[in-house]
Amino acid sequence: MATEASTASKFQEPELRPVSQTPDFRPEIAHDGLRFWQFMVAGSIAGSVEHMAMFPVDTVKTHMQALRPCPLKPVGIRQAFRSIIQKEGPSALYRGIWAMGLGAGPAHAVYFSFYEVSKKYLSGGDPNNSAAHAISGVFATVSSDAVFTPMDMVKQRLQMGEGTYKGVWDCVKRVMREEGIGAFYASYRTTVLMNAPFTAVHFATYEAAKKALMEVSPERVSDEEGWLVHATAGAAAGGLAAAVTTPLDVVKTQLQCQGVCGCDRFTSSSISDVLRTIVKKDGYRGLLRGWLPRMLFHAPAAAICWSTYEGVKSFFQDLNGDSNTA
Repeated sequence: MATEASTASKFQEPELRPVSQTPDFRPEIAHDGLRFWQFMVAGSIAGSVEHMAMFPVDTVKTHMQALRPCPLKPVGIRQAFRSIIQKEGPSALYRGIWAMGLGAGPAHAVYFSFYEVSKKYLSGGDPNNSAAHAISGVFATVSSDAVFTPMDMVKQRLQMGEGTYKGVWDCVKRVMREEGIGAFYASYRTTVLMNAPFTAVHFATYEAAKKALMEVSPERVSDEEGWLVHATAGAAAGGLAAAVTTPLDVVKTQLQCQGVCGCDRFTSSSISDVLRTIVKKDGYRGLLRGWLPRMLFHAPAAAICWSTYEGVKSFFQDLNGDSNTA
């Protein structure tokens, strides 16, 4: 009996008691203290805010890149903006915004959630792994472009205006009836080939710039300064990535707007054929059409997107922290 009592007292010692794994084992938590669905919500909000805020600049860029039958003269941002306002009024700058709204939210939900999951597994916990950030960005864009490309095509056709389509659903029905479902994905290959290097440069630059800015004075980075860091890093990443991928963006616009408002129609969606047509008709300068409004779109858009995304993430982190504490 004494032996049994002694044995029982040993197992009652605190250091010998089994440690519960419940508080630390939360399979629903992906990383950064967030659940998978929370990454999707944060990305959806960030993408919608970004594109809605910068939509007029995107409309100007689309008009500058569209290839018309007649020989083109160099068109600046001011000329394009004035032409749109004079012909169709200020509301023309927002034509197609509902198509953007329908596509941007779901596409960015896929975009950021795929990026975060890929980054977690590819980086191996190393926050300085730029290759992992770049590859994760490529995975993110391939998946999100499959969601966004059809609505992006509708958006750009509506941006061209001149009464061709009455609205989003009229455009969808007419394209389906007259050109078939393939028209919605005519630019998908070009979009992926453009966005793969775009996101690789974008994410790698963003993560590197964010880390560098945080290290300048890490003890002084308050919530307000943290927002400024995300916005600055995002603007640098968006501007640089936009500059290096403009030629493929011109090709994408040609394929999505073909046959609309007098734009050229191509016999195939071959990138090389479109490139040859642009160079033949407008010279090599044609491949850089819209580069300035593209940069003016992506730099502030990325600043808005990243600061919004990180802000929503912080909200969910605080919410999860309060929930775990409770």
